Amino acid sequence: MIDELLSQSEINALLSGNSGLGEGSATGNSGALSSEQRAVLEDIANIFSSSAASVFGMLAGKEVTAHVRQSEAVSQEEMVASVEEAPFVFRVQAGGLDNAPITVLATVKCALTLADLMMGGEGKELPEEAGELYLNAAQEGLSQVIGAAFTSMSSLLGGKRLMPENVASSLEEGEWLPFSSLDAAEMIWRVYVTLEIEGLGSFPLDILFPLDMAKSVADEVHAIVADKPQPEQPAPQPDAHAPAAHQPAQGQVPQQHPQMQFAAMGGGPAPSFGNVYDQASVDVRPAEFVPLTQKSVAAFGGKIDLVADIPVRVTVELGRTRKNIADILSMTPGSVIELDKMAGEPVDVLVNSKLIAKGEVVVIDENFGVRITEIVTSAGRVHSL
Repeated sequence: MIDELLSQSEINALLSGNSGLGEGSATGNSGALSSEQRAVLEDIANIFSSSAASVFGMLAGKEVTAHVRQSEAVSQEEMVASVEEAPFVFRVQAGGLDNAPITVLATVKCALTLADLMMGGEGKELPEEAGELYLNAAQEGLSQVIGAAFTSMSSLLGGKRLMPENVASSLEEGEWLPFSSLDAAEMIWRVYVTLEIEGLGSFPLDILFPLDMAKSVADEVHAIVADKPQPEQPAPQPDAHAPAAHQPAQGQVPQQHPQMQFAAMGGGPAPSFGNVYDQASVDVRPAEFVPLTQKSVAAFGGKIDLVADIPVRVTVELGRTRKNIADILSMTPGSVIELDKMAGEPVDVLVNSKLIAKGEVVVIDENFGVRITEIVTSAGRVHSL
């Protein structure tokens, strides 16, 4: 029947990978996300992939590239069904975001490789089984990945401080869910990343968020950017010597597209945030520095108290001299070395090789000691330390 035929728009939606029955995304199922939410979440996906590449690259000492292969909304049961082997599951809560849960899935080989790199290996000679030592090392490595990503996300959230909390990990077998507190049919946001490590191969990594939490973060980022005041841009003065084709019409101001600053650890592609963030402004102003002045000792009092309990090495120096190698080699028991100090001249008292006082040698019971006769000025002591 004619009514059963697909319309051209539905055909185009199927060809682009969407069902045509609702909102879709070029990267997968959108889970009824708005275009603004998708733009933020895809850039957060880039933050996590860049952080993973940075941490793995730092540990391996090799070039590591990360690619976001897919970001989509799926149910927990669909996510578990797509996992072909028992995964290493890393779970953490985002302190500063109402302890929102985040789960990272890695293959056992990926976890063992990360653990070996954490323990100073090259990621090549891996054990046949994942023991507790290796699992703990892999957990610490993924904690560093999450911490690096949180640092970058903090700038997007207006400086909000994010911290990994309640970290846990395990090898899952049998029936399991990425988020045990949610139902199997609950929707989650999946970021599928592949890491290419030079000389070691490719490793898959899944970074999962509850969909409600992902939407909330996306809305918060969008609200922060939208609330930033937009400074008025003065109209540029046309250049009388410029060709007419390049001069704007009278009263017309060229549209500008400021970029948001991105500080992901280890670099990587800067987030674009799509056209949603074209109106964001960047506050640029001259740097202000405190003038360099000579401070009195009293000004250091509070800071010195912070390090007062730290032990230091105290050395008493009787004197010094210089000898060539031939003189040193000719020394025998009974040889005398003449120093640059005069008899009766005070000895130097050094703290961590810095001169702080002078004194005279005394005998205390059966031990040598030094009676302090002169103190270097207080300001000199502070700066010498």
